[in-house]
Amino acid sequence: MGQIPVGLQMFTLRNESEQDFLGALKKVASLGYQGVELAGYYGFSANELKEVLHNLGLKAASSHVPLTVLEKELDQVIEYQKTIGSKNIVCPFLPPEKRSKEDYYNLINILNETGQKCDEEGITLSYHNHDFELQPLDDGQKPLELLLKETNPDWVKAELDVYWLTKAGENPVEWMKRYQHRTALIHLKDMTTDGEKFFAELGTGGVNLEGVLAQGDDSNVEWWIVEQDRSRCSPFESIEISINYLKNKLIHAR
Repeated sequence: MGQIPVGLQMFTLRNESEQDFLGALKKVASLGYQGVELAGYYGFSANELKEVLHNLGLKAASSHVPLTVLEKELDQVIEYQKTIGSKNIVCPFLPPEKRSKEDYYNLINILNETGQKCDEEGITLSYHNHDFELQPLDDGQKPLELLLKETNPDWVKAELDVYWLTKAGENPVEWMKRYQHRTALIHLKDMTTDGEKFFAELGTGGVNLEGVLAQGDDSNVEWWIVEQDRSRCSPFESIEISINYLKNKLIHAR
């Protein structure tokens, strides 16, 4: 494929991983994904997971770690990442009760403190957006813009999710350009073109994926991360459709 490797966000296979995490990882590797973004470790120690990934030829692109865990267990989280070879930690989601303006300003401090500690340990902290961070606060500021404006760019990066940006009426390519030194990880998703705007396999919807992929090098993207929150086909079928789309696009883009 292209110079930028492709990983899978394992939340896509959450049910399959609950049943057989090793089997799910084997399937991901067999389809041609080069890495995984982890969303839980399913009882594997760091050394066990390191060996499994090595044997499958997969890299640990990053890990999604809940904010509450980052606040309480950051040292352990960092050590786990170091062992498995992951250089990225992502804050994945804010619960609805934590989305007031005051909460976002508190989050700025938390992200700065966490990001500084991660940076000292050679780890990059990123914040992953949904669409609610694009809904203006009472002062007109969009929370995602606020977070990226007020956090230290050396300590806090953005894992931009192109589906949620598009659903919120934003242009993901423009966001990549605006924050091109802070977007090492990009979540690739597509969206149906009907009124439902449901999650779609890559290349089957209306997100400007070609523009996003073309912007990758200029925006210093280090990993494309495929995620399918929900799918109308089986998750394994879904991730195969998406990787085949990327194989075709990225090979021809070289």
